Amino acid sequence: MWIEVIFTLLTTSRIYAQTCAEQCGKKLGSCSCHATCVSLQNCCSDYRQFCLAISPYSGAMLGGADFTFLDVTFDVGSKILCRFNGDIVVDGYVDEDGSGHCISPLVLETGWVPFEVSTDGATYNRQGAWLSVHPGKLSADLKATLVNATQWQYYGTPDVEGILRMTWNTSLIKAGNVSVELWGYRETGEPYSSSWMPEFKYLYTLGRDLPNSGEFSFTPEPMKKPVSDWELGCLRVSSSSEPDGKRDVEAVWSEDHALAWHLEEKFRQDSAGWALEKCLQWDKLERALPQFLNETIDCPCTLAQARADTGRFHTDYGCDIEKGSVCTYHPGSVHCVRAIQASPKYAAGQQCCYDSTGAQVLTGDSIGGSTPDRGHDWGSPPFKKPPRVPGLSHWIYDVLSFYYCCLWSDNCHYYFTHRPSSDCRTYQAPKPGIAFGDPHFVTFDGFSYTFNGKGEYYLVLAAEKGLTVQGRTEPVKLPNGTSTNATRLSAVAMQENASDVIEVRLTDREDHLEVLKNQEVLTFSQQSWLDLRGVFVFSPVPQNVTVMFPTGAGVEVRARGGAMATTVLLPQDFENHTLGMLGRMNGDPSDDLVSSNGEVFPLNQTEAEELFQFGAGWAITNETSLFTYDTTHLLNEYYFSAKHDPDFIPAFSLSEDPDDPLYANVSRMCLGPGSWFCKYDAFTSRSLKMGNSTMVSFTSHMSAMRDLEPVVSCGWLAPPKNGRKEGTRYLEGSKVNLSCNSGYLLHGPEERTCQGDGVWSGEATQCISDNVLGIVLGSVFASLALIAAIVVVVHTNRKRKRKAAEIQEKSDL
Repeated sequence: MWIEVIFTLLTTSRIYAQTCAEQCGKKLGSCSCHATCVSLQNCCSDYRQFCLAISPYSGAMLGGADFTFLDVTFDVGSKILCRFNGDIVVDGYVDEDGSGHCISPLVLETGWVPFEVSTDGATYNRQGAWLSVHPGKLSADLKATLVNATQWQYYGTPDVEGILRMTWNTSLIKAGNVSVELWGYRETGEPYSSSWMPEFKYLYTLGRDLPNSGEFSFTPEPMKKPVSDWELGCLRVSSSSEPDGKRDVEAVWSEDHALAWHLEEKFRQDSAGWALEKCLQWDKLERALPQFLNETIDCPCTLAQARADTGRFHTDYGCDIEKGSVCTYHPGSVHCVRAIQASPKYAAGQQCCYDSTGAQVLTGDSIGGSTPDRGHDWGSPPFKKPPRVPGLSHWIYDVLSFYYCCLWSDNCHYYFTHRPSSDCRTYQAPKPGIAFGDPHFVTFDGFSYTFNGKGEYYLVLAAEKGLTVQGRTEPVKLPNGTSTNATRLSAVAMQENASDVIEVRLTDREDHLEVLKNQEVLTFSQQSWLDLRGVFVFSPVPQNVTVMFPTGAGVEVRARGGAMATTVLLPQDFENHTLGMLGRMNGDPSDDLVSSNGEVFPLNQTEAEELFQFGAGWAITNETSLFTYDTTHLLNEYYFSAKHDPDFIPAFSLSEDPDDPLYANVSRMCLGPGSWFCKYDAFTSRSLKMGNSTMVSFTSHMSAMRDLEPVVSCGWLAPPKNGRKEGTRYLEGSKVNLSCNSGYLLHGPEERTCQGDGVWSGEATQCISDNVLGIVLGSVFASLALIAAIVVVVHTNRKRKRKAAEIQEKSDL
């Protein structure tokens, strides 16, 4: 009976609750959320989580977004209450069309936040989820913009004054008149204790009953205590019909920023002196707080490594080479990345910055150097409490202090004492493996082979690490719709421990990828970065998806030429823990082809047919599958059929016929390493486009392998005291020249080289004062003169004694 119901729903819906089919005894798709609620109430134990679809589904973590419930109507004028996270209750409303609305609240966390809806004020029987987004990752049209943000954050320092201006999208506030308010943020209590709490508070109104024109300008006046003690905050634009400071109303927020324009008169009279006092207070606090540096991840040594290590590092939106490299807080750098995961105990972050040559910039050499963070900018679960509050905790402990010590005063040495750069000496690059084209594989240890069976297989199985990556292959179709004896990777699904299941698959739109979370389709129309349960997903364009897990494992999926390429990057912790199509990662390619029963296929005896048997052995089962089966095609071809289709026999060899119409073009296109893969795919698929995409994927992988090759770092080399150095590269073969200031003489080597063992050549170089050297030499000469005089005296006395002895001897005779 249940199978019949599910098939009835297949043509109009896709699966939203994984347990729906499991409860029915089959892991099938596709009960839609609403059909599940109505028809299969006793089937899906967690169906209610998705029973309310909403639009938009995401917004700023500070709240204020008005979202609508889809596919459901309410009585006009009825009362709605929305309860977020089980404890934050906000008022909703029903519009004249019967559509229900709710306003997202302040949650101080990012990721999916569950909510419940009540229409009687007591029973919350409808549920959904809201995606809370870090302010810095929110698209520009969803937040207020501080025009010339530098002026806002330096206001009151020398030569920075005048009118401040802010703009916003008027459609975000359904009101003719608005109020502009200032809200402040701070953290109170004893750090790292139960009393350590965040405080987000309305301070005062800058303007009321203003036309909702999308623009507001004002000339700020200094405030008085206690309001001026709030040094971090943001502006809120909301309807003037709401009382001042009312929480959780429809609103648009500016980004958080240093409130220089709002600080007391004392700051404007002597901004440097005021900032130094704050810097010293911060320095004293840091000395009393626990040390977190030893648990932060080391920075990659080069820009190439940093951009290739996508499982552990991600572009810092404040310093992005792809978007012009503003790098306000890292002058001299062209690109920075942040460690994706916060450190385990103190939730600290790591930021790594690089110059135009690709070398890491260190704080020992530049104010723009790489810096660790006491509060990870992107926060860390369970969020809500310091220093885990996304964005805001980082501002309090790492950014405001930079203003105090470096930007508003010239005392950066205090800041860099507590935020020294990681110099990459212990950094270990991840190992990449790839599946691409028809499909071809390059294992983590570099062995390449082809397996083009049809079915669903384990790409990576790392049971002890809790990581599973599965791939689905399907036959390649010719332009006329007929299938070939070639296959392509059409979907990958992955999970780490109890994380959300992420599935990425090709769509009917060429080179467009679709992303699913727990069998629910995700969209990236409002932001490219999604914080999910136990996993991050980044998709800047429909052709690229990157998935990042807490262990540092990363999965990159790229759609090219009608095919999918999937790269899995694993840190060294996975060594000797991987099996599957991408092999055993241990640096030894000879044992990469380990079958599911533990047999090792010898590489020098492995023909195409044996490789086909090897791959077939890594087929998954319905019970272990992470995939979604939400169409008749997928049910028939993959769920009800064998996970490895024994009737699909691919072409095991490549036949090149000079009379083939494709031959000349393929020969010109497929050159150098990877040419066999390129030719195979072009000829078997009858597609130059697919052959070219295979060539691009292989070349890109080889480039990534070169970028991730280990490099030796000798670490930062300080200039000699009272001296200088030339050179800020510290990798193997780099040379640093050393010299002394005027009045000092060099003692030791003028040039030191970073050696292959990670040690600088030569002894430490010193600069000795001319005066000191004169005194030393004078002392030496004086000592020598004294010794000479003593020798003369002793020699003279001895001579006299001998002569006296001779005279005495003669007189005795």
